[in-house]
Amino acid sequence: MADDDADIRDLVAYKLTQSGHQVTVVDDGLSALKAVREQTVDLALLDIRMPGMSGLDVCRELRAAPETERLPVILLTARSQEFDVETGFAAGADDYIIKPFSPRELSSRVQAVLARATR
Repeated sequence: MADDDADIRDLVAYKLTQSGHQVTVVDDGLSALKAVREQTVDLALLDIRMPGMSGLDVCRELRAAPETERLPVILLTARSQEFDVETGFAAGADDYIIKPFSPRELSSRVQAVLARATR
């Protein structure tokens, strides 16, 4: 889970841990890319707007590498315009969650993406 907003990171980590997931939390895109490359992860949850490397850039990098091209990616963002959503999916995202979101919605969408990925 990568987001530069500590409150969002804490909320997401709490809710996903409560739902039985192990969560690695980082605060920028470069750290997210490093974590995915160094650990075995089942899903990347990325904020779009982060300092340095954006969540879109991380998603594109993950899709370009054979070892992570099938890793499920969910983008989190306050950007809600149709163009923004299209850009997220064009970058390779499996889902796109618009802030603010409910913790229950987040948990349900993570479960749905993980279920699709295991099929």
